[in-house]
Amino acid sequence: MPGSNTSRLADIDWMRGLACVLMFQTHCYDSWLGGDARKTTFFMWSQLGGTLPAPLFLFLAGISFALVTAKLRQKGLPANQIGRTTIRRGAEILGLGLLFRLQEYLIAWGWAPWSDLLRVDILNTIGLSMMLMAVVCWIVLRLKTGSGTPQVLGATAGGVALLISLLTPPLWTTWRPQWLPWPFESYVNGVHNLGQPQPWLFPIFPWTAFAFAGLAVGFFLRGDWSRQRDAGAFALVGAGGVGLIYLARRLDRQSQQIYAVYDFWHTSPNFFLIRVGLLLVILAVAHAWFRWGAGRWGFSPLVQLGQTSLLVYWVHIEFVYGRFSILPKHSGDIRTASFGMLTIFLAMLLLSALRTSLGGVRREDRS
Repeated sequence: MPGSNTSRLADIDWMRGLACVLMFQTHCYDSWLGGDARKTTFFMWSQLGGTLPAPLFLFLAGISFALVTAKLRQKGLPANQIGRTTIRRGAEILGLGLLFRLQEYLIAWGWAPWSDLLRVDILNTIGLSMMLMAVVCWIVLRLKTGSGTPQVLGATAGGVALLISLLTPPLWTTWRPQWLPWPFESYVNGVHNLGQPQPWLFPIFPWTAFAFAGLAVGFFLRGDWSRQRDAGAFALVGAGGVGLIYLARRLDRQSQQIYAVYDFWHTSPNFFLIRVGLLLVILAVAHAWFRWGAGRWGFSPLVQLGQTSLLVYWVHIEFVYGRFSILPKHSGDIRTASFGMLTIFLAMLLLSALRTSLGGVRREDRS
């Protein structure tokens, strides 16, 4: 049986791979389905599945960040050095996000608006979230050291996640920072240059809350109690996820709301809690799968994709949404788009396998 650390890395890679597959199907059907196919229940469910990939990537970034921070603490590094190291890694991801936007703009030269260069996409948000998590961890580590530090870090991260979620509705509506230039306001609420917050972008509010939720879970799993009771800790994580889903659904059914504008699908803290609950359940199931289930048997396509998630994200966009799309956009039926999605999946799986076989996978590629 693989050890706990190996199993836990497999859990994370598997969940990243799941995020990749959900992302593929969402993007493929959105890009290629046209006409009446876009009015079907099938299309609706495919796009509903698209509400999970971004939370998965951010949540797992938070868990990985907690594991890295804990490892740096075990090496005895001071808080300032830990802060510099983790902030620099977040800045690298943010830089990659900006580079990706530049690449997309140059490939689409002639028909892409210049404002696409400043679009707040998922890589930008992951990088910025890592930098914000690094700042919060640095502050806590400067104030406290000792055996209870992981618990304090986890509680602080959970509080920040909840605060971001609660502030999201007013920052999208009644408290909008309209005094900021739109490229900066867009990082707050995704307004871009369109005058109103756009739900298809990835601003700090609410998306960074998923990273801090993952950070809280990561520090919980790194605590002494969890490491001594591995199965019990993950069972508690799964039960907590179910509890969050139940609580959020009950809160959503309340006749009175505290917000002037309540948008369940885009800014609601209740929908945030439901998705966090689902992430916790998926994490518990993935852990059980790799500790006691068939995940131990051999090659897993999801683990393979998860090990190179940044690469397959970067490449597949061009062949689905970009100038090199393998199918005509907004003109196909479900069967044609499904065949295209299968092609993308197999091509990205092959690309991922080539990446790991030829050059290995650096630790940074998995964080």
